[in-house]
Amino acid sequence: IYSLDFSRDPFGVQLRRRATGTVLLNTTVAPLIFADQFLQISTLLPSQFLYGLGEHRGTLLHSLDWSTLSLWARDVSPTESFNLYGAHPFYLMMEEGGDAHGIFLLNSNAMEVALQPAPGLTWRTIGGVLDFYIFLGPDPNMVIQQYQQVIGFPAMPPLWALGFHLCRWGYRSSNETWQTVKAMRNYQIPQDAQWNDIDYMDGYRDFTLDPQKFTSLPSLVEDLHKHGQRYVMILDPGISSTRPHGSYWPFDEGLRRGLFLNTTQGQPLIGQVWPGSTAFADFSNPDTHQWWLENLQSFHAHVPFDGLWIDMNEPSNFMDGSKDGCPPGELDSPPYTPAVLGDSLSAKTVCASAKQKVSVHYNLHNLYGLMEAKATASALIQIRGKRPFVISRSTFPSQGRYSGHWLGDNRSQWKDMYYSIPGLLSFSLFGIPLVGADICGFSGSTSEELCTRWMQLGAFYPFARNHNTQNEKAQDPTVFSPAARTAMKDVLLTRYSLLPFLYTLFHRAHLQGDTVARPLFFEFPQDAATLALDRQFLWGRSLLVTPVLEPGVDSVTGYVPRGLWYDFYTGSLVNSSGEMLKMSAPLDHLNLHIREGAILPTQKPGITSEVTRGNPLRLIVALSSSATAWGDLFWDDGESLDTFEQGSYSYLVF
Repeated sequence: IYSLDFSRDPFGVQLRRRATGTVLLNTTVAPLIFADQFLQISTLLPSQFLYGLGEHRGTLLHSLDWSTLSLWARDVSPTESFNLYGAHPFYLMMEEGGDAHGIFLLNSNAMEVALQPAPGLTWRTIGGVLDFYIFLGPDPNMVIQQYQQVIGFPAMPPLWALGFHLCRWGYRSSNETWQTVKAMRNYQIPQDAQWNDIDYMDGYRDFTLDPQKFTSLPSLVEDLHKHGQRYVMILDPGISSTRPHGSYWPFDEGLRRGLFLNTTQGQPLIGQVWPGSTAFADFSNPDTHQWWLENLQSFHAHVPFDGLWIDMNEPSNFMDGSKDGCPPGELDSPPYTPAVLGDSLSAKTVCASAKQKVSVHYNLHNLYGLMEAKATASALIQIRGKRPFVISRSTFPSQGRYSGHWLGDNRSQWKDMYYSIPGLLSFSLFGIPLVGADICGFSGSTSEELCTRWMQLGAFYPFARNHNTQNEKAQDPTVFSPAARTAMKDVLLTRYSLLPFLYTLFHRAHLQGDTVARPLFFEFPQDAATLALDRQFLWGRSLLVTPVLEPGVDSVTGYVPRGLWYDFYTGSLVNSSGEMLKMSAPLDHLNLHIREGAILPTQKPGITSEVTRGNPLRLIVALSSSATAWGDLFWDDGESLDTFEQGSYSYLVF
């Protein structure tokens, strides 16, 4: 399906799609530069429709107008043009005529990708080798499936992971956390999991519990379990290094076994994170995985958590490099530093020269979150014997096998709510379907209107969690006016009614790499009007979500692709020629449309996924113009390991 031509002068390769003659790669346009710490290769692009290359904040469709995207894991509030928490050197390209291809550069070093209006693209990395994978589609869904055949298909999440999660930084005690849970139950608002941020720890140290404020945490967790709910808490990779010897096992034992990142002098590198001075666990060392498991086992015996939230794993450091800075040399001061925030590889992280078991941090930095997620998922399996639930901030290709992702420390602003959609869809491309943003915004103060609209959008994030920062007023559904609270409750009940459909989409993601939250152009690749759409999205191929993303309106304009679409709530028909339509959107309404020819399995919603799964099922059948429809349902016990692989499931086609 392709031809490859090699050219000696000018030096390069040309890759052509045989069916259309489209040139997908042409690297003869600029010289190849191949030095130890500077590798550069350029190509012409067949169109300007380029997606992927994370993690960044911006529109789904990239601008090729001389923009440079840097890839180097960094702890910073999502801001346009900055390199953010994860690194994903993969792009998807839509060609003229609707074909698609993808390119993956398997390289973990700091890099930048320069986009040019030619249209063209330059890869520039400062280590490793040029190891390209090319996926020929020819349909965008197939490109992403092919990419995941290389990096691995995502893990099947437990059903409860798809329920509503509630969290904040600044619950002042376990009793205050408990009050929120009880208020949610009191109003009969669906909730599957309650979370805690670093407040629960003693002095912000991993694997500890504040003996005053969080004494009742074991009882709270027991109460959650009794009500079919789950508990998730935060963990950071920085381990406090200043406790008296013998008083903090995680550090003492990690030191004894040699499990931390070391300086070039062979001593643990000391930075600063929440607990003060910290050493950093080296997850490239298999022995660290065992130590991590032992720490989690002893904490779980006291607080039987169900899932883990791994944060600060870029790794984040409140100082640049270490308390002693970084040594001179070509790792910390390479001949060329990509355009990273802070203009230095050690900005707000550890020294690139730091030694790890497998290599130097220079090569492993972008892999840190992936390696920690692998250790964490493995520990959860050994402790609970069930499907692990992990949400990670830093990510790298194949992350989806071990964890989901949230989009980091966003703000309570309308534009942040909009940017969450391209963020969500980009991570669908990266093979991490379990993704969402902090609903109602993390930092800053939300408003009732913003939070209501965001809860409506967030109810359709594959991973739906409302999270808030400390010293801000509460923003969980129980604190708002009866009208807003009811609107939030209603949209969560709508989500819960669709859990059989959503769970089946995750099964298809796990089985063959289908996306869950999906850009419109994936289903309508021939329709050029869909190529830049990122204010709407689909669940699977058939449920269209059109959220309100601005204040003070009671209607929303959205694109409805050609064909018949049914209003989710009323069944009324929209026959579209492929056009922008104005839809009524009062504050208590989220527009949802079902595509013709679809059958959606639904269930009468309860206030947890456990209650919901015992309720009657029903089908919503949206007939096509030729009076046909198709749908499917994957169903198992919702939490056992490898149910598909072991044949303990039901799969029905309607």
